[in-house]
Amino acid sequence: MRRFSHVVAAAAVVLLAAACGSSSSGGDTGSSSAPASDVKVGLAYDVGGRGDQSFNDSAARGLDKAKSELGITAKELEASNGETDAQKEERLRLLAQGGYNPVIAVGFAYATALGKVADEFPDTKFAIIDDSSLKNTNVTSLVFAEEQGSFLVGVIAANASKSGTIGFIGGVNTPLLQKFQAGYEAGAKAAKPSIKVLSKYLSEPPDFSGFNDPAKGKTTAAGMLDDGADVVYAAAGGSGSGAFEAVAAKKKWAIGVDSDQYLTAAASVKQYVLTSMLKQVDVAVFNYIKADVDGSPLTGVQTFDLKADGVGFSESNPAVKDYTTGVEDFEKKITDGSLKVPTTP
Repeated sequence: MRRFSHVVAAAAVVLLAAACGSSSSGGDTGSSSAPASDVKVGLAYDVGGRGDQSFNDSAARGLDKAKSELGITAKELEASNGETDAQKEERLRLLAQGGYNPVIAVGFAYATALGKVADEFPDTKFAIIDDSSLKNTNVTSLVFAEEQGSFLVGVIAANASKSGTIGFIGGVNTPLLQKFQAGYEAGAKAAKPSIKVLSKYLSEPPDFSGFNDPAKGKTTAAGMLDDGADVVYAAAGGSGSGAFEAVAAKKKWAIGVDSDQYLTAAASVKQYVLTSMLKQVDVAVFNYIKADVDGSPLTGVQTFDLKADGVGFSESNPAVKDYTTGVEDFEKKITDGSLKVPTTP
């Protein structure tokens, strides 16, 4: 079965000032223990950056692995809440101008900016995570079947629920996050047709603060718990930590996302993180960099689905084993194509 858990490696973080509210959280770093490589990788984080215990941290793990195993050097720049596309452009432009090649944009919010900057630097290779809309020949899309992994944790949530009501919290109401919602709802109803699913988003585009607002995550989760939910899936980046606090206060179950959040959550809440929908952003980042180092760059759209171990769920919390009834059968149907998971609610 495709489940995995990550151990979050400790990493030294160097903060350097940069333009447009960005900062470097890695600098030009490599690894003395790895064979030297002349590849310089630039990585632009989404809102939350390193330390979000979720999406960005998963990308950081892939970059760190490339540093230690491939000997590359890297520069990391962070985003800020409420920034404009012009600021995103400048961040990507700074990396390209600095000779970083390839440059990786973490998150679909970079799509518009990257489309412009990629045209300005035709000899630079770029990659973007979670977007496949760009047609630039020098841009590679690294995308995932989030609905498939979310289906599996939906099954687990339905099995674990005693009240018959569960919740879904999305960071920002976008087509990408709707894939998480659709899969979760479908999985829950496949396991228990009578289940009730409460779904809510923390912000609407172009406001992306829903990915980094723990207070709002906490309030929203508390409202769902008051409405009878006893399992809450938070696909909301850094906002998930607030949802976990609300769930822990009521001694109910939370489901994390992207990284294995049982391993990264605060000690006071981790026992209530039943599982996490794992999205192997670290694998995508590392594979993309390795292919470049090996001289065979990945191009076009690269999809990481359940069959390719691109998504799954964690089992670090031993409690989850009591609620995996039916998961293996559903997993087989998804991977052999006999079960198509919806991508819209």
